[in-house]
Amino acid sequence: MRLALLVALGGAVGSVARYLAVTAAERTFGTEFPWGTFAVNVAGSFAIGAIMAAIAGWFDGSADLRVLLVTGFLGGFTTFSAFSFEMLQLMQRQAYVAAFAYATGSVLLSLLAAFLGYAAIRAVAA
Repeated sequence: MRLALLVALGGAVGSVARYLAVTAAERTFGTEFPWGTFAVNVAGSFAIGAIMAAIAGWFDGSADLRVLLVTGFLGGFTTFSAFSFEMLQLMQRQAYVAAFAYATGSVLLSLLAAFLGYAAIRAVAA
């Protein structure tokens, strides 16, 4: 039950953080391209790499931290369902170039960000 509460706490904070980030991006850059979801997915990918490296290196694999931060916070902060919906919207608007850029950029930059986050923490821990 303790771990489920940690997931709920982290998820609530992560969801609010995503809402605030997406709203700020929409106010700043407009809504023609889903910059907010794009940004949180890339930032979340960096964070998951960094957090997993930190947990493994400094916190001896703490299940509580992993569940709170990775499953909870990052699970609420990043969202594949919003990505899928926004891809559908771009396709329906026949914004094929933007859809391709969004899909390709999201996958490639998120994977790169996860690697960089992991590498950054491992370098500091070394």
